[in-house]
Amino acid sequence: MTPTLNMIAALLTIGFGLFGFLAPAFTATVLDLAPTNSTMGYSEMRASVGGLFVVTGLAVLILGHPMAYAMLGFAYGGAALGRAVSLALDSPPLTKVLVFGGIEAALALWLILANLPRNA
Repeated sequence: MTPTLNMIAALLTIGFGLFGFLAPAFTATVLDLAPTNSTMGYSEMRASVGGLFVVTGLAVLILGHPMAYAMLGFAYGGAALGRAVSLALDSPPLTKVLVFGGIEAALALWLILANLPRNA
């Protein structure tokens, strides 16, 4: 069961990344990011929300090692932590933070707990 759920998490990561990579305007709208007079925001979206996730998900699938999946979990944990801090300091839309942060936290917990070696 662990390999199947790991693969689903990696494919979700790639899928999330494809939105930022291929549809930065749509992704910016979903994330409530306002456009400016520059297209640099789209570049950032394609890089940090897009390409980073696509390549990380692909790398995890190629490596196929439990520690690679655990590291993906730590990345999602960092994202969930950022959402929690934002919730405390920035007053973002609660529903979006709970949905996005909940997905990130769930993926983090699964990937870390299922893939870190247990020392006896």
